[in-house]
Amino acid sequence: MRNTLRIASVFFNFFWLSSVYSQAGFDAFFKPSDTLHQARRNAVVISESVLTATALVGLNQLWYADYPKSNFHTVNDNSNWMQMDKLGHVYSAYHLGRFSAEMLQWSGVSKKDQLLYGAGYGFAFLTAVEVFDGYSAEWGFSWGDIFSNAVGTSLYVSQEMLWKEQRIIPKFSFHTTSYANQRPELLGSSLSEQILKDYNGQTYWLSANVASFFKTTAIPKWANLALGYGADGMTSAIDTQNQERYRQFYLSLDVDLTKIKSNSYFLKTLFSVFNMVKIPAPTFEINTSGNSKFYFFYF
Repeated sequence: MRNTLRIASVFFNFFWLSSVYSQAGFDAFFKPSDTLHQARRNAVVISESVLTATALVGLNQLWYADYPKSNFHTVNDNSNWMQMDKLGHVYSAYHLGRFSAEMLQWSGVSKKDQLLYGAGYGFAFLTAVEVFDGYSAEWGFSWGDIFSNAVGTSLYVSQEMLWKEQRIIPKFSFHTTSYANQRPELLGSSLSEQILKDYNGQTYWLSANVASFFKTTAIPKWANLALGYGADGMTSAIDTQNQERYRQFYLSLDVDLTKIKSNSYFLKTLFSVFNMVKIPAPTFEINTSGNSKFYFFYF
């Protein structure tokens, strides 16, 4: 299935997490427990299980029911959308796993279980959706998608094991394009649909925290450098209309919101939630059409 549902599921879990936290109304509620807090852990496990089951049943009824079923089959879609959808899988798996791990950290679960059950959640959920794809005649089970999911999960787990912090964070930005007007049924007719469907306007980033690597006080702890990737000229998954399609590579400044000092656990939670989005900043682009550009603010 196209990456729409993967990104949507990330935002769904984000805002669920925010709403659960907000109901307490006290900053202490947001503070992670130093020891196992069984009530919190049970709430996380039950809520996540219910939400996952609801999401999968909803996908089956509201999405897959509109398309014919088939025997389980695989597809090779690695050349589709100039690999933008594969980066979406990396991004989705990383952040679904990260948020699940952080919720378990909030409940005082051990680091081992955070990585095993928390970070693994993103991969497990997206694999389940991929199985649904395998039984749909419209799509198919994609090993390329599974590999991308594994990369996203591994990016989170490996950093926790190596550095005990996330120094390199996948991020996302979006701007509207003219291509959606050409094929609104495929690329989206509204802004919310276009954010999820129009790969021409999406940019995926790897945002690296400079001070964490160089261990210097001369650089603000929140200052990041970001490498981005995008693609342009796509009105279909593969080039069928002889339209110029090209890749875009970006270098930009960014902010790691989780490195901003705050005594408020509520603000720390918000910073963590929104740290998946790349901030608008001066950006340099070079692309495979032979051009280069500079933006005072790019998003």
